[in-house]
Amino acid sequence: MKELDKYIIKKYLITFLYTIVLITMVSIAMDVSERIGKFIASDLSFKQVAMEYYIYFIPWLNGELWPLFAFLSVIFFTSRLARDSEIIAMLSAGMDYARILRPMMIGAILVASLHWIGENYIIPKSTYELNEFKSKYIKKSIKKVLSNDVQFYINPNQKIYCRYFQPRDSSLSKFRLETFDKNGELLSFMKAARLKYIQSENVWRATDYEYRSFQKLHENLDIGHGESVDTMLNMLPTDFVKHSQQMEIMSTPDLKEFIKKEQSRGLDNTNRFQIEVYKRTAGPFTILILTLIGACIGTKKVRGGLGVHLAVGVALGATYVVLSKFSETFASNLNIPALIGVWVPNITFLLISIYLFSKAQK
Repeated sequence: MKELDKYIIKKYLITFLYTIVLITMVSIAMDVSERIGKFIASDLSFKQVAMEYYIYFIPWLNGELWPLFAFLSVIFFTSRLARDSEIIAMLSAGMDYARILRPMMIGAILVASLHWIGENYIIPKSTYELNEFKSKYIKKSIKKVLSNDVQFYINPNQKIYCRYFQPRDSSLSKFRLETFDKNGELLSFMKAARLKYIQSENVWRATDYEYRSFQKLHENLDIGHGESVDTMLNMLPTDFVKHSQQMEIMSTPDLKEFIKKEQSRGLDNTNRFQIEVYKRTAGPFTILILTLIGACIGTKKVRGGLGVHLAVGVALGATYVVLSKFSETFASNLNIPALIGVWVPNITFLLISIYLFSKAQK
């Protein structure tokens, strides 16, 4: 690596860090002004707010905005290089334009790698802690317990219902389990006055139960009034607790396991979760694409300088955000494969980056 590479990479990373610090501080100031009343009402100390909320708010915020931070950073420092005629000097010395972009892309790869690690493993844990704090002190509706009249499939052939779920001791009242064959015919029926999860044994204990099985015109009946029986079911107490941001609080391995579990139950509600998995890979690639676009815009010396470059950059950034939201919405609500829905913005902007590179100042 030559001195020029080190110089450009250093410029890129320092500008990126400066952008992170500046926008994060502004965002924290705005968030404090919005939530200060609730912090005071909950009698929270400065240490609690800092160590239980903002220490997790910062990774969450940066996870959302790192691609735009990288985009603005590369426009900032390349515009300064162009203003000081450093780009012209490099080109006049016979340096190829692609060679000038190489250290910028190396810096982008470093940032994208950190972003990938954060999106898949670190930020979900921070988001979970952030949501726990919000559900406790700020917004109770973030964490919702499915307590009354709950029913869902635990696998393609079994459906459960309970009148009430008690999270304190992980018990269900007026529980019912229905088992069907592949043709939808009822095979067996079980109900219990109470069903409690025994964590040490990983079983559900049914009390005051009644079990019926059917075979053509024959029926078998087993009644256990005042008795208990243990059974294994494909469900956990956590299935009765839902977060409004369920996808964001799960690491990628947990998210993939959740998708596999839901699909094994025969539930067709995993499209949004698949979108989230693909987004965590597409996000780092977005940094590479936006860095290339920002470099092609910023290295061209124009009248108006940084102001013009920033205006173009903000317009493209806003276009990317809008296109991403539209694409995710279509993928969630229409029969569009999640992979295509997530990658449409990146593919579109990759084509834009190729066009800008072909028209860049050589």
